[in-house]
Amino acid sequence: MHMADALISPVVGGTLWAAAAGVAAYSMKKVQRNIDEKIIPMMGVMGAFVFAAQMINFSIPGTGSSGHLGGGMLLSILLGPHAGFLTMASILLIQALFFADGGLLAYGCNLFNLGVYTSFVAYPFIYKGIIKKGLTAKRILVASLISAIVGLQLGAFSVVMETLLSGKTELPFNMFLLLMQPIHLAIGVVEGLVTAAVVTFVWKSRPEILEQVTAGRPYGAISYRRVVRGLAISAVLMGGLLSWFASANPDGLEWSIEKVAGTAELEASGDLYHVFADIQSKTAILPDYDFKTAETKPLETQAAMTPRATGIPEKQPDDAGSVESNGSASADPLASSESDEPAWPNVNAGTSVAGIVGGLLTLALSGLIGFLIHLTKRQQRKLNV
Repeated sequence: MHMADALISPVVGGTLWAAAAGVAAYSMKKVQRNIDEKIIPMMGVMGAFVFAAQMINFSIPGTGSSGHLGGGMLLSILLGPHAGFLTMASILLIQALFFADGGLLAYGCNLFNLGVYTSFVAYPFIYKGIIKKGLTAKRILVASLISAIVGLQLGAFSVVMETLLSGKTELPFNMFLLLMQPIHLAIGVVEGLVTAAVVTFVWKSRPEILEQVTAGRPYGAISYRRVVRGLAISAVLMGGLLSWFASANPDGLEWSIEKVAGTAELEASGDLYHVFADIQSKTAILPDYDFKTAETKPLETQAAMTPRATGIPEKQPDDAGSVESNGSASADPLASSESDEPAWPNVNAGTSVAGIVGGLLTLALSGLIGFLIHLTKRQQRKLNV
């Protein structure tokens, strides 16, 4: 559910940038009150874990669509809502800058849709309400499932509202809404189950972590090495290997746009769109989670039009049929169609490198944010002495 810049107007994009910045500032102050050194590596590792998990799209049977983990609920449950939101901010920034996944103008929208609703609505009002009588495997499952679904439904509705307020006439409100909500309901069910599985692993390994986070207290003397080690290994495996098995089907947002507008690529004109696209073209080292090649779409097109691409070069058909690499039309349209089907698993060194590099960058940025907040708190203590 990474929105492209072409889906929103500069006014909507700027407004949500300001709103997200305000929530981030508020979250930093809240984290500063309860932060201890142990949450810093957890923020980094959880950021890397969610980054890698978002690379693995799973097919939605019978739809031709796919989905991937959002991760907002998982971050809130294991880090707390404020640290979780800041970690999500790190993930989305790394994705936009270095992988051209999601627009820079749309960054505030994406952070709002994937971070605010999970951290500050679904987590406190649904998840905590269900597990307030105590943690059990059943309550963790029910709480994770319902809160993940609600968080994603709110995010999907927000996407529809943002396009409506941006005046995107290609996406009529009613039709777009009727596609976005059901497909993200299915994605939310899978996200809830995955969230419950990870939270249950942490609960069985170190139940004190969940108890402290739920109560809004620092980790204290809790040993969390086993949890960090398990999450770090999982992040490397997901980003480096399991990402090969990701579905090539369009994700829920792309699928909905294509069903409504007849194309997954909406056009946007204006200097501001080109400025942000130009920035991404310079910063994206692995666009679409793959090495840059001569066949890679110009990043200005990717950033402004498509939220998430497969990384597989597209072949443009002409009137005579599919065009082969030598420029001649294929004599066998069926054979050409089959050859255009992406391999599965898509064993790709570029994808593996992107998964590992992205995880490391997210780990570094998330950890740096936590460290700077901790350092600021220490300096304030010294001044108050």
